[in-house]
Amino acid sequence: MSSDLAALMAEREAILEEIKKRRLESYGPYPKQALFHALGAIKRERGFLAGNQLGKTTSGAAEAAYHATGKYPDWWQGKCFEHPTIGWAAGNSNETTRDNPQRMLFGRPGEIGHGMIPGGAIIDIKKARGIADYIDTATIRHATGGISRIRFKSYELGWEKFQGETLDWFWGDEEPPSKVYSEALTRTNAGDRGRGGIAWLTATPLMGMTDVMRRFYPEPEDEHKALVMMEIWDVGHYSDEHKEKIVAGYPAHERAARSKGIPTLGSGVVFPVQQSMLEVVPFELPNHFYQLAGSDFGWDHPTAFVRCAIDRDSGIFYVVDAYKQAEQVVAVHAAAVKPWGTWMPVAWPHDGYVHDKQSGEQTAESYRKEGLNMMHEHATHPAGGYGTEAGVQEMYQAMLTGKFKVFGHLQQWFQEAQSYHRKDGQIVKLHDDLMSATRMAWMMQRYARTSQKVYIPQTAESYDPFAETFTPQGAFH
Repeated sequence: MSSDLAALMAEREAILEEIKKRRLESYGPYPKQALFHALGAIKRERGFLAGNQLGKTTSGAAEAAYHATGKYPDWWQGKCFEHPTIGWAAGNSNETTRDNPQRMLFGRPGEIGHGMIPGGAIIDIKKARGIADYIDTATIRHATGGISRIRFKSYELGWEKFQGETLDWFWGDEEPPSKVYSEALTRTNAGDRGRGGIAWLTATPLMGMTDVMRRFYPEPEDEHKALVMMEIWDVGHYSDEHKEKIVAGYPAHERAARSKGIPTLGSGVVFPVQQSMLEVVPFELPNHFYQLAGSDFGWDHPTAFVRCAIDRDSGIFYVVDAYKQAEQVVAVHAAAVKPWGTWMPVAWPHDGYVHDKQSGEQTAESYRKEGLNMMHEHATHPAGGYGTEAGVQEMYQAMLTGKFKVFGHLQQWFQEAQSYHRKDGQIVKLHDDLMSATRMAWMMQRYARTSQKVYIPQTAESYDPFAETFTPQGAFH
């Protein structure tokens, strides 16, 4: 090798080494990353959902580094701490925490100082016992002359390990269990010297609609939270051709999560169908559409109703409206769904025979007295029985063949569908209220009626919603 070539290579290595040492200075966020940072100035909690290898962990590490060093760039519009900070960065396991947030902040093993925290700002690093190259706590020189501290945590240790400390900030890289997140968030209550700290998550939502994900997606549950989503088409470090190849290489049920940051349907989901296959633009129902409602009763878990319509000509079953509310009395629920039409038959589950502890009446009868047209008996399949599996399989087949559609504005319905899943082969009966109500309507769609021809029975004895033809004692209106 000539001396000139060796000199050029040495110069190149020196430049690369300098770039690694100045990683925080060279961080230039994409618009979605900049928005995520800026929201930290006004929101206590932020979720940053993005696909794989798009820069979400880079964003989380950059923010943590700014808060630890106090050296905010000129373009920064996010939260600014005027003092040294105490923060936790956490991941799924010790290993993933080391390989992701720790690597982004401090560099790979043997390259400490090549991460977002400049080497010159690192005062001390204490390694954890029993885990190779895993940092427990790092002390960082702050711009004020004080000392910031960053400690690394693992979700797998359990929520008990997230107790005790007062934090200015918490960063969760990938989604933590609900109890862990709640405990970590609590640590920030008295942060920023009593003014309250901040928390942010950077995640590719492959776990579906978990309790933590529901805090942010599809809309933050309150004004103190914010959500930013970044998809592969928002970044510039891949060519368009390469982006298309990357997306095509993902399994179908993970494609939305890994490329767009949309919570995955998951391999264990009951209805592994993309939302785009189901949703339709809402339209005014023609008079010849048959209609009915389905219900699912609850108290601490919500009571739910869905309004459904059937086009007998095309054979398409539509979910057109939905209602879900917990800890409310029968009169409140009934008043909410009456505008759908008190003529509309309402299918209900077998637990509607259970007597209410306060009134002593059967639940279905209570709704009947509030003016809803409850069917005479609980929902069953045409051949009898009311097994869950048979109903969901029929619904799934209808979805695949284009015979099951949902009005696009019913995001709460889609959110439930995304989290409706199996564990060990069995459907998990949690957060499934709208799904259960829909299944009731699906099973009883043979008794749907049109609004053009509403039957009003003269006596309770003449009312038979299961009859193929109505008894002559009543009248049509």
